[in-house]
Amino acid sequence: MIYGVGTDLCDLRRVAATLARRGERFAEKVLGPQELQVFRARRARVEARGISYLGTRFSAKEAFSKAIGLGLRMPMTWRACEILNLPSGQPHIVLHGELAVWFDARGLKAHVSITDETDYATSFVVVETQT
Repeated sequence: MIYGVGTDLCDLRRVAATLARRGERFAEKVLGPQELQVFRARRARVEARGISYLGTRFSAKEAFSKAIGLGLRMPMTWRACEILNLPSGQPHIVLHGELAVWFDARGLKAHVSITDETDYATSFVVVETQT
């Protein structure tokens, strides 16, 4: 059964402007440890790839927070939710700490889809109960 659905659209030009203004502190606030490693590697190769990666993760976390109905209230935090990729490239959500406990206690499962173009990233998350 569907527990919640969330979607988000992110303007990558705003992400680039925020990075230019605040430096990597913005990425460190939004990304979890594994995501931060990928962001740095992609950004080192091509700046636009790093911006796109950060934008897709920001968008997916916004969509996830909407799907679970918490927004950005505890236990939902940026860094407690990571959007990682399976070896196949498929994105999946990995939760940490109190958020993982909260999510598991409700028997929930999340599905995420992300995409980006030159100026925008968008995400769609469906959370279902496992009953």
